[in-house]
Amino acid sequence: MDLGLAGRRALVTGAGKGIGRGTVKALHAAGVQVVALSRTRADLDSLVVECPGVEPVCVDLGDWDATERALGSVGPVDLLVNNAAVALLQPFLEVTKEACDTSFDVNLRAVIQVSQIVARGLIARGAPGAIVNISSQASQRAITNHSVYCSTKGAMDMLTRVMALELGPHKIRVNAVNPTVVMTPMAQANWSDPQKAKAMLDRIPLGRFAEVENVVDVILFLLSDRSSMTTGSTVPVDGGFLAT
Repeated sequence: MDLGLAGRRALVTGAGKGIGRGTVKALHAAGVQVVALSRTRADLDSLVVECPGVEPVCVDLGDWDATERALGSVGPVDLLVNNAAVALLQPFLEVTKEACDTSFDVNLRAVIQVSQIVARGLIARGAPGAIVNISSQASQRAITNHSVYCSTKGAMDMLTRVMALELGPHKIRVNAVNPTVVMTPMAQANWSDPQKAKAMLDRIPLGRFAEVENVVDVILFLLSDRSSMTTGSTVPVDGGFLAT
């Protein structure tokens, strides 16, 4: 199915690895001009080799001022994927200030900042747009040792709804995608224990974790005009986890 994305310009955060990298590659293949943002220069360098024409931006989204400078001259953006995230797992009684600050800075505050920059540009141009926030099944279910991560993703789901409410009159749609565990390097590090993985898999009716392309397909649909009446939604890609 041709989603009609060719000729548009997209910004993808957390573009160096996992879902973000997969999204950049799929958008590039669909004829989209992509601005790829990552804090890791080596990841961006290899991505540009894989996808010639991709515009790399290297910045740590945890740094508000640096992000403002990096995106100040990025130019017009039609589509935004807020994918960058950190998962700092600690038992609740051992949660540190540093884990809270870093998690909320990257997983939530940066989403607000980057979305403001893109939305202001769209409104100034009088152009429609689409924003997809990468949330998690952890926004709606409690998971041991994920208190801070679950909190940031729960906040992201509500942020998505408020953004949809306020930006809808400007023809900017905002949706969230809520995957289960996706087989990315970050997930492999956090779910490598077979006993821990089994406990999660036993709660997923389809009995497996997601692959990157499962999530990317939904992201592209939500960015496209095929979903032109969808905004303020949280879309599970979870094998049925949230149904149980």
